[in-house]
Amino acid sequence: MTSTGGEWDASQLREYPFPLENIPRLDVNDPEVGRCIAQTQPVVITGSKLAEPALKWNLDYLQEHLGQCMFNVFAAKGTGHKFMYYDPKKAANCKDFEPQMHAVDMTFPEFVHRFRTSKPEDSRLYLQQALNDTVGTAIVDDFVNFNWSWVTAQQRTHDWGPLTSNLLLISMEGNVTPAHYDEQENLFAQVQGYKRVIMFPPSQFGCLYPFPVNHPCDRQSQVDFDNPDYEKFPKFRNAKGLQAVVGPGDVIYIPMYWWHHIESLLGGETVSVTFWYKTSRIPQTITYPLSPQQKVCIMRNIEKMLGEALKDPAEIGSLLHTLVQGRYPADTRDFMSPT
Repeated sequence: MTSTGGEWDASQLREYPFPLENIPRLDVNDPEVGRCIAQTQPVVITGSKLAEPALKWNLDYLQEHLGQCMFNVFAAKGTGHKFMYYDPKKAANCKDFEPQMHAVDMTFPEFVHRFRTSKPEDSRLYLQQALNDTVGTAIVDDFVNFNWSWVTAQQRTHDWGPLTSNLLLISMEGNVTPAHYDEQENLFAQVQGYKRVIMFPPSQFGCLYPFPVNHPCDRQSQVDFDNPDYEKFPKFRNAKGLQAVVGPGDVIYIPMYWWHHIESLLGGETVSVTFWYKTSRIPQTITYPLSPQQKVCIMRNIEKMLGEALKDPAEIGSLLHTLVQGRYPADTRDFMSPT
C-alpha cells in the first residue's frame, strides 16, 4: 500500500495476523465506482468534492466556529486505544459488562484543551457529534456547500433510503475503532489527517464472532485483533481482509453489513464526516440464492425473535444448539456464500 499524500508510511500501520488486499481506489468519474456501489463492494472515491468545504476543519477553525454547546465525547478505558461502541440500554441489563469507553459531555474548547495537553497516562478522547442546528453559522454554511448533488445522485441511483445523519468524528492519533458492522449505507469522508480502514465482507460473519444481538456490544467482533484467542475463536484464522488509507478529500464507501476496523494514523488529529443512509426498500421479488447481507439479516431477526419469545437471553444459545446438534450436518458448505 502506498501513501496518498506523503504524510504517512507503512511503519504507522499496526500488524495483524490475517492477509490483506487493497480496496480499489478510483476517480469519481470512473464508471467502475458505480459498479462497486451497485454490487455493495467497498471503494475509495477520489475527486468527489463531497465535503470539500470541510477540508479546513482543523481544531483551530472548529474551535472558532463550531459553537459553545455540549458535545458527545468518548474517553477510552484507562490508557487504552480502543473505542468499542456499546448500547447503554442493553448495558443496564448486563451486570457483568465493562465497557472499553465511557461518554463525557464537554464543550469544544474543553475538548481541544484536553486533546492538546493530554499525557500518556491520560485517557484517549474521541469526539462523535451529529451535525445539526446547534453548530455555528460558519459550519452550517460549509455544510450547505457540500457536494449534495453528487451524494444525492448516489442515493437515487442505488435506491438508498433517506439520509439519517451526518456525524462529525474527531480522533486522537492511534485511536482504534474495533471491527464492527452497521445496518446502514455509509459514505465516509476524510477531511483532516489519515485513517486506515480494514474491511471484511458479510460472508466472513463466522470468522469474526460478533457478540449476541442482546449484548451491549451487538454488531462488534469479540476477537481482539491485537491478541486473538484462537482456541475460543478458531475460525478467525480464516479471516481475509481488505484495506485502504484515506486522507483529505477521499471518500470511502462502507456497504451495509460489511465489517470495518478503523485506525487513526500518526500526525495529529483526524477529522471525518459520515453520511448515513437507510437501506433500500424491500424488493417486491426475492432473488435466490440469498446474498450474505440477507443471511446476516435473517440471523439477526432469528436471535431477536428467540429473545422476545424466551424472555431470557441466556436460553438462546442452548435452544439453538439443541435444534441443530445431531440433526443438521455442520460445515458441509459455506452457508454465507451467495453461490
